[in-house]
Amino acid sequence: MPRTGRQGISPIFLGIVAVTAVSGWAVWTGFAEQAGFAVFLFVTGAWIVSLCLHEYAHARTALHSGDLSVEDKGYLTLNPLKYTHALLSIVLPVIFVIMGGIGLPGGAVYIERGRITGRWKHSLISAAGPLTNVLFAVVCTAPFWLDALDGVPPAFRYALAFLAMLQVTAAILNSVPIPGLDGYGVIEPWLSYRIRRQVEPVAPFGLIAVFGILWIPEVNIAFFDAIDALLRGLGVSDFETYCGLDTYRFWQEFWGEQDPRCTVPG
Repeated sequence: MPRTGRQGISPIFLGIVAVTAVSGWAVWTGFAEQAGFAVFLFVTGAWIVSLCLHEYAHARTALHSGDLSVEDKGYLTLNPLKYTHALLSIVLPVIFVIMGGIGLPGGAVYIERGRITGRWKHSLISAAGPLTNVLFAVVCTAPFWLDALDGVPPAFRYALAFLAMLQVTAAILNSVPIPGLDGYGVIEPWLSYRIRRQVEPVAPFGLIAVFGILWIPEVNIAFFDAIDALLRGLGVSDFETYCGLDTYRFWQEFWGEQDPRCTVPG
């Protein structure tokens, strides 16, 4: 019997990459009749790709730390359907993006921690996911802080700005030391056994708690003010991220709710 973890990259993942590439080309060239729909496909596809690589980073780090079971579970194929919580890892984060433009992290792959020795290894496994989002943020913002935007179409620039915002929010939110998120996974190996046992029952609700807290207006405003300030430091303006979200929500055009300042030719 072949081992599922050694079947190479999943066709499902390759299909998502293909959709992302084609829609990105459509945004760049203005080929799509509706630029907003192409931006929607491009950003959503790129976001799902980043989520898959986020989970892959956890699994790959766990493999090199001693958990060989991640191969048999298919985590190394980048197939989103192989993850322990496909709903938490892929579906809910995409819904969060559509609803509020928030790059909330998904659920982690199941790592057999008992196979791994050493607290630093456990911390690194948890940190690998957010570090992947950091890398994506660097790539998305590179044209901005390198001042290499000459010739880049507005729609593509807006899409990159919005995608960068998603990656930055995902990296920051997932680094918060709240049970159930990777930030807590980084510090958990260094906590006492008593504290870990006390925290364990509430861990499944960490993601929901973060989403609920962000719905508090004062918290939401303060959080996104900090995100905007960070992005401005990387050369991405508030207007570009705003237009990225506005264009991404292509359905607003049919309702007459799209900001005319962000209108791009389709």
